[in-house]
Amino acid sequence: MDEVEVVVAHSERATLRVGDVFLKVDADRERIDAEVEAMAVAPVPTPKVLWHKPPVLAIAALPGTALGRLGEPSTASPAAWAAAGAAIRRLHDAPLPPRPGQAGRRPDELAADLDGECEWLVTNGVLPADLVARNRQVAEAALRPWTPVFTHGDLQIDHVFVDGDEITGIIDWSEAGQGDALYDLATLTLGHEEHLGDVVAGYGTGVDLDVIRVWWSSRSLLNVRWLVEHGFDPFAPGCEIDVLRSTC
Repeated sequence: MDEVEVVVAHSERATLRVGDVFLKVDADRERIDAEVEAMAVAPVPTPKVLWHKPPVLAIAALPGTALGRLGEPSTASPAAWAAAGAAIRRLHDAPLPPRPGQAGRRPDELAADLDGECEWLVTNGVLPADLVARNRQVAEAALRPWTPVFTHGDLQIDHVFVDGDEITGIIDWSEAGQGDALYDLATLTLGHEEHLGDVVAGYGTGVDLDVIRVWWSSRSLLNVRWLVEHGFDPFAPGCEIDVLRSTC
């Protein structure tokens, strides 16, 4: 019998691996339904859905390995990073899905979220007030009009799989929907600024590098509390806290 590997587990969801099958258990039925819907129409490689019986989704493992890990140097080639950029462009050029995604918060909603997270970081002594204030000022530039595209919404580096220079699939679509294209590009390159040029080379035109850097601050400010409360370490080298320190 194959061993059961716990890939990730916290109060909202858990992912288990049994051989070549991943079992995703999610307390939010709408979120897992959205994931299935997004994978069915995304014009990029995605895992094969084996079965879906809420709250459980069974998907097949993808060939290849993750493009990298946050906090670790990526061993993927520049061509693989460019291929990731090209795949994201195909996604962003696809017809819009029906619902907004994680990357689709309105500027007023995003501003309120940022203010709330910044207050929590300072009140609880997680980060120095001056560091939070500087990054909040940087993040202000993300509060701008944008044209909605089909976004993944949680395009972390370890959600993109490659085999050599080819993209074999993108996983974890629960936050997909209409959103800001630059949010996806920023999420992929968070902590890996050295590969931003390769991604943009594959993605093509229409990329504002300054806004991508702004999103690095914004996403890090928004994520630290969730990471701390769910057992992850944003203080690990190369992760969110280092990103906040490096962008000021």
